Amino acid sequence: MRLKGKTALITGGNSGIGLATARLFVAEGARVAITGRNKETLDAVAKELGANVLAVQADATDPAALERAVAATVARFGGLDIVFANAGIAAVTPVGKTSQETFESILGTNVTGVFFTVQAAAAHLKAGASVILTSSVHSELGMPGYSAYAASKGALKAMASVWASEFAPLGIRVNVVSPGATRTPIWDAQAPNPEAYAQLDKALSSTIPLGRMGEPEEIAKTVLFLASDDASYVHGQDIFVDGGINGAPAGLPLLRASR
Repeated sequence: MRLKGKTALITGGNSGIGLATARLFVAEGARVAITGRNKETLDAVAKELGANVLAVQADATDPAALERAVAATVARFGGLDIVFANAGIAAVTPVGKTSQETFESILGTNVTGVFFTVQAAAAHLKAGASVILTSSVHSELGMPGYSAYAASKGALKAMASVWASEFAPLGIRVNVVSPGATRTPIWDAQAPNPEAYAQLDKALSSTIPLGRMGEPEEIAKTVLFLASDDASYVHGQDIFVDGGINGAPAGLPLLRASR
């Protein structure tokens, strides 16, 4: 098992990519603390995954709650080997139609929340620990209407570069994973029923070179790699797990159909 004896903290670990990663980490021998805002889903995940999982209700925008979550993790499992700062939110923020409250809410969760997650964990990170941040293809995609989300995900990449330098003397690695369109609850607001989701899936899949949306488990496997000793010399990197959107945009189905 690739994470045997290691302790991980996953924010936003009660759904989507965070949940898939928690399942995989436990299967690979890790003790895992997950955070989220919904106590019911947190408790359900803890029940599903067993004694090696600690569920802590904590809002990623509340530094005091993050400190308490880290303290509870350390009290239960000891120091931290892995921090997966994954909690995030998305919303459409077109220029001319966006409130300050909405814009700041996205940055508050996706940037400030991640900073204070890592700050809360920093003193408890063991030598050789791994810090992983969830960014997005939106950091480079230039998708209209997503200014706040794109800005927040780009900021994470910038912070990761700084932290990679700060933590390097301690042997602590810092990396970023940037998913493309993935089947998670983040789409619920845009596609609230099966018919709407099928239409969304079809539309998004036509813009992805591999022709389909990603699964949370596919992102989780990349996070596992970065968390494990298999990535012991990987530091300060941003790995895109996006079906080719970033690296092969000319291969998307829409363009193939027009040739």
